[in-house]
Amino acid sequence: MNPPATATAAFPAGLERAPRASLVQLRSFEAVVRLGGVGRAARALHLAQPTISTQLKELAAALGLVLLEPRGRGLVPTAHGLRLAEAVREMGACWQRFEEDAAALQGLKQGVLRIAAVTTTEYFLPDLLGPFARLYPGIRIELAVENRDAVVARLERGADDLAAMMLPPAHLPLARWPFLKNPLVVVAAKRHPLTRRPRLRLAELTGEPLLVREAGSGTRAAAEEAFAAQGIAWAPRMALGSNEAIKHAVRAGLGLAVLSRHALAKEPGSEGLAVLPVAGFPLRRQWYLVWRKDRALSLPARTLLDDLRARLKVRDRPV
Repeated sequence: MNPPATATAAFPAGLERAPRASLVQLRSFEAVVRLGGVGRAARALHLAQPTISTQLKELAAALGLVLLEPRGRGLVPTAHGLRLAEAVREMGACWQRFEEDAAALQGLKQGVLRIAAVTTTEYFLPDLLGPFARLYPGIRIELAVENRDAVVARLERGADDLAAMMLPPAHLPLARWPFLKNPLVVVAAKRHPLTRRPRLRLAELTGEPLLVREAGSGTRAAAEEAFAAQGIAWAPRMALGSNEAIKHAVRAGLGLAVLSRHALAKEPGSEGLAVLPVAGFPLRRQWYLVWRKDRALSLPARTLLDDLRARLKVRDRPV
């Protein structure tokens, strides 16, 4: 006769011993590694800095390992810390897959859809997401709006299901779906003398101050690429952190700028701006939705893609 099963017999090897770290501690640790400091992690998690610090100390003591070390004004992971951070991310991915499977069994009644998007998409992406959100009210949409460099960093660490951007990075294994055209235009103040010219060459503008987005902006990168292709040297006079700041500065007469047509009102004149008739413009660019090829696409993300393809009538297949 076989002996009675023990209380742990039903569990696979590895789960018989309780982890020496709590999920709260691991979440705080991963945020510190990702963001580079206790203060930034505390703000992201809406916790007090002393709380984060205490959790880090308890985690290191429980594991008997040095996980973080100071560098400059921040913290960087040790070799043990890097391996732990990767393990935490794998745990998070496993949990997300569980939630997605559960949502699938419930007919997509609940779940999370994580999207990263470059800043200019804020002018149209909410309108595209609105019908999907109304159709699936149980799906929580987490939308992170950042500049291109930050969105690329999120793609590198697999933080999101999808990303909306103009210039997908070439160094990552990405599927990309072109879903919307993105013409880039040169804008000036409505009363600028150049607005009276019927046609302009790019070289004629270089005597004007150029206003650009901050380093890391996709629009800035595309404009600089176009200038270089024409052999034009047009050094920026001022860098600003948002499209709205650039529009205010242009309207105030501080210079010209290259902006996405999506960042402008239907009638730019209503904003005190004018689109200049520059040869070679608009620059014909494209908005893409991208996702990691080496990771399973979540059910909410697949459903959103199908929904957008139907509504936008875009038949291009992902590349």
